[in-house]
Amino acid sequence: MKKEKKHYKNSYHIFRVPKTLGQKAADFITKWAGSWTFIIFFFVFIGIWMSTNGYFILQYLRGDLIDPYPFILLNLALSCLAAIQAPVILMSQNREAQRDRLKVNYDYQINKKAEKEIREIKNLLMKKHKK
Repeated sequence: MKKEKKHYKNSYHIFRVPKTLGQKAADFITKWAGSWTFIIFFFVFIGIWMSTNGYFILQYLRGDLIDPYPFILLNLALSCLAAIQAPVILMSQNREAQRDRLKVNYDYQINKKAEKEIREIKNLLMKKHKK
């Protein structure tokens, strides 16, 4: 007796599609940038940068500073980080939303199948009860 395999339109094999390099990178950056490790590291880095530039401001007040605008580069670095990080995080969120839509559709199909089977069982019980 052979078991029949039923193939449903949206089965879990869809969730196992290999990711591209860009998708892997977006997921990694999103996971890393959303962690406490990154936040703490970033605050320490910004603190060191600001302290160093504060030292340079004190040197400037004495007339020894080479760079009269010490926080401009920091501002540029933060702007570039935000400009790159935001689209990467959005790409990862879009992929997560696609996976969620597939899961919802799959769950809906399973629920419809379960409802059909329950109706069939109920009909069988009703027929048996009437006899």
